[in-house]
Amino acid sequence: MAPQQSLLRSQSQNAPDQTAPADTTAVNEAVNQFNNAFSEALRLFVNGNWDGLYEHLSSGTVYLTGLFLERGLQAFAAFLLLYVLYRLLATTLFQVLDQSEGIEPGLQSVLLKTFRVVTLLFIGIIVLDQLGLNVTVLIGGLSIAGVIAGFAARDSLENFISGITILVDKPFQVGDYIEMEDEYGQVDEITLRSTRVRTVRNEIIVLPNLEMITQRVINHTKRNVLRIDIEFGIAYKEYPEEAREVLLPLVEDDDRIFSEPSPSVVVTEMNDSSVDMALRFYTRDPSQELPIRWEYTEKVRETLREADIEIPFPHRQLFLDEAKALQGTKLLSPVQPENGSSPED
Repeated sequence: MAPQQSLLRSQSQNAPDQTAPADTTAVNEAVNQFNNAFSEALRLFVNGNWDGLYEHLSSGTVYLTGLFLERGLQAFAAFLLLYVLYRLLATTLFQVLDQSEGIEPGLQSVLLKTFRVVTLLFIGIIVLDQLGLNVTVLIGGLSIAGVIAGFAARDSLENFISGITILVDKPFQVGDYIEMEDEYGQVDEITLRSTRVRTVRNEIIVLPNLEMITQRVINHTKRNVLRIDIEFGIAYKEYPEEAREVLLPLVEDDDRIFSEPSPSVVVTEMNDSSVDMALRFYTRDPSQELPIRWEYTEKVRETLREADIEIPFPHRQLFLDEAKALQGTKLLSPVQPENGSSPED
C-alpha cells in the first residue's frame, strides 16, 4: 500500500490545482504560449533559419489575429446588446421621471446622469472582461485612484453631497425667490456643485451648495402666500386711528391682495421721535413682492401727506444758556424788520 500511496501523492502534486480560478489559468496559459513562441523565434533567428522564422511568425500572426477577432467579436456583441438595453432603460426612466410631479427637474437630471455613469461603467467592465483583461485588478486600481481623488477634491465632494441634499430636501426650488446674506433674488439653476441666483439687477450670483445648506436662507415663495409690511411713522401729536382710516381703503380694490386675512394697520413701536406703524396685507403672487412694496410705499407717503398727517424725521433742538462768547456778534443781535421799524413795533 505504501508504493501506491506514494504514487498517488506524486500524481496529486504534479496535477494542476483544480481550485485555481479559471481566469488565472487562462492568463498563465497565454503567458506561457507567448514565452514559448518568443523563445522559438529567437532560436530560429540565431540559427539563421529564415524560412522557419518566416513560417513561425506567419503562423503566430494568424493565431493572434484569430484570437483577437474571436475576443473582439465577443466583446462587440456584448457591447451592442448591453448598449441597446441601456438606451431602452434610459428612455423609460426619462419618461417616468418627466411624468412624475414629485421629482424636481434638478433631481431628475442628477438621477439620469447617475444612471448613465453607472450603466456605462458596468458595460465597460463587461466588454473588458470579454477581451480577456483582468477586470479585478482594474477595479482595484480605480478604487485606489477614487480614494486619492476624493481626498484631493474634498470641497467639490462636499458641494456635490450638498447639492444632492438640496434636491432631495427641497428647502428651495428653481423659480423660488429667496433671501440670503442681504441678497434677494430668484433661484435660476441648481447644479451638483453650486446654486445660481438671479438678483433684481439681473445679476447671477453663483453660490456653493455647501453654503446654501449651512447659512440662513429665507424662502419667500415656499407657501405661495406672502405678507408684505409697509413700514412708516407718524408724529406723536397724530392719532394712529386717523392713519388707519386713510390707509386701509388703499388696498380694498387691489386684486393682487387677499381680503382674508384682512389688511391691517398696526402700531409696531414707540420710537424716539415717531410712532412707528405698518400697513400689512397678504399678496397672491410672492414673485411681485418688490414691485408691490415699492408701489405701496409711495402710496402711503402721498396719502398721509394729503391727510395732513405728519411723518416726522429725526431732529435736534439746541438751547444756549449764557453764551457769553457769542455776545456782540450777529448771532445774538436782534433781528431788524425789513421796513426799518423797531422790534417793539
